Amino acid sequence: MAKQAYVYSGTDWVPLASEVTNLSGYQTKALNQFAHRNLLINGDMQVHQRGTSVASITTDGYRTADRWYTEIGNSSLGTWTQSVENDAPTGSGFRKSLKMLCTTADASPAASDYILVQQRIEGQNLQQVKKGTAAAEQLTVSFWVKSNVTGTYNVALYDVDNSGRAQSRTYTVSASATWEYKTLTFSADTTGALDNDNARSLDLSFWLGVGSNFTSGTANPADWNTTVGNLAPGQVNVGAATNNYWQITGVQLEVGATATPFEFKTVEDELLECQRYYYRNTPGTAYGSQGLAQVRSTTQTQPTIYFPTTMRATPTTVEFSNIGIERAGIGIYAITAMTIQDSGPNVMQLGATNSTSGAAAGDCVNVLNNNSTAGYLGFNAEL
Repeated sequence: MAKQAYVYSGTDWVPLASEVTNLSGYQTKALNQFAHRNLLINGDMQVHQRGTSVASITTDGYRTADRWYTEIGNSSLGTWTQSVENDAPTGSGFRKSLKMLCTTADASPAASDYILVQQRIEGQNLQQVKKGTAAAEQLTVSFWVKSNVTGTYNVALYDVDNSGRAQSRTYTVSASATWEYKTLTFSADTTGALDNDNARSLDLSFWLGVGSNFTSGTANPADWNTTVGNLAPGQVNVGAATNNYWQITGVQLEVGATATPFEFKTVEDELLECQRYYYRNTPGTAYGSQGLAQVRSTTQTQPTIYFPTTMRATPTTVEFSNIGIERAGIGIYAITAMTIQDSGPNVMQLGATNSTSGAAAGDCVNVLNNNSTAGYLGFNAEL
């Protein structure tokens, strides 16, 4: 029986002109791996465990959309508000985007100043790139972008494992306040293998503004290199004026020289991938449950928290707000401090300090929101 072969045209899957009886000669790389193509997590900005808006940003950190890190070099380059917006290109299938809004300008950044938005990728998720071997693969990034600052922007891949080997590509925002689709291909790198572990190996960075240290080199260099000046030649400065902004969604990084359609995942799958790096339990009700704890003394309890998925590594920090303990008949007592006592990537035992509870050592108590719908517990194992 004859079978119809399909190839990817760059925008869609199209049939070959004639039917064939043997598909083996037409099997493309994209067909071999149509799922799990995107090396990034949360490229459509659907998951935002920490919240949807943070103002007065002048330092590094994860703020809103999961897995997307804001890095600000030297002192600062302006002040920013980051938000997850219900705004995306019409008809694209996307509904949300990540927005960086300048609220205090810096029109003349120092030479070593910069601001970028990036995703950090662990090495064991990158072995199919075959970097550092003769069979090394090209990488292609595709995304939708919107800004009221037109001009040249840079995207960089930065090799953390091999002394900062990097390569940048430029794109142009042509029309103000208009969603535009971009694809950029990075050359293969036969030098410097990426570590096969759970540590940070490769960064994908979107530059928003830079000082002169990063603009003195060659735009779109043919080879991977360690020249800092090659990272952002010609880069516009979104931080040059207040109310300048830059938005992005639909970000995909994949092996090969062709951008394929964005790999949409279920929210459940995307959330679990994000929770590998950061997990926040936000019940959303005034007395939502956070788990159970054993009473050690009248002012000390020992909560045990099980994570919904195996985290990348043992969490290094615990975050909390509006949390308390309760035992039937004794009311709710606020937890004022928490420390990590014993932990692994699947479960954590905490030491919690609370006001006098009336409970006795050995009692079991509930850990729950302390009359606050905003109460949460958070655990950080980010790169």
